[in-house]
Amino acid sequence: MSSWNEIDAEISRWREMGRSVDLWWRDDDAIEPTPELDRLLELRRAADVPLALAVVPASARERLASRLDSEDGVVVLQHGYAHVNHAGAAEKKIELGLQRPAMMVLGELGTGWLALERLFGARARPILVPPWNRIAPSLVPALPEIGFKGLSTFGARQRPEPVRGFSQVNTHVDLIDWRGSRGFAGEASVLGHFAEALARARQEAEPIGILSHHLAMDEPAWDFLKSVWGRLTTMPGVRILPALGLFASREARV
Repeated sequence: MSSWNEIDAEISRWREMGRSVDLWWRDDDAIEPTPELDRLLELRRAADVPLALAVVPASARERLASRLDSEDGVVVLQHGYAHVNHAGAAEKKIELGLQRPAMMVLGELGTGWLALERLFGARARPILVPPWNRIAPSLVPALPEIGFKGLSTFGARQRPEPVRGFSQVNTHVDLIDWRGSRGFAGEASVLGHFAEALARARQEAEPIGILSHHLAMDEPAWDFLKSVWGRLTTMPGVRILPALGLFASREARV
């Protein structure tokens, strides 16, 4: 549990060290234009911050690409292939696991990337966001071989490059209480995770990702998301960066 006073104090520690806090924003599970997506994009424009939208390629259609045509500051990342769970009843949900042959999983991802590239053109970038933020570790070394330039899951990363020249940039602060109410996790809880991420990143030099899910958010979550960007965009020592800048070491070679 935490409060904005603790967030302010932690960011002050960064400033005392002569460093800026690097933040980014990812929203998951986009499939089609919806009122919730419209609300998300309107909030983004009002806050004037960049957004990485994780799109499920098997379900995406031309109408989503058309909806994003005029949206500057929004990039599309690949959210798995079909967002289908292949785990057993006693296992955590996962699409990109070892329940199926690796070549089948990787083949689907390749097909998904071709679909996103066709639909979204340069707006789509070959950054993989696994559904449920889970991927079998043994699949990660093969991702660059099928054209991916980066990976984004949830929580502290083990290393900036899990494969040489292949970047991992995660999210750390989720607005939703997935294990409980499946609504807004509450300001104190979310800020607590944010404070923990700030303290850890001060030691490990890791960008901090804010994670939203426009299709799952209740009114308190929307209110918090609006307020958090309103506050952070005016806070000294905070930089809100586009996803492509964070994956730039590989993106420059695409």
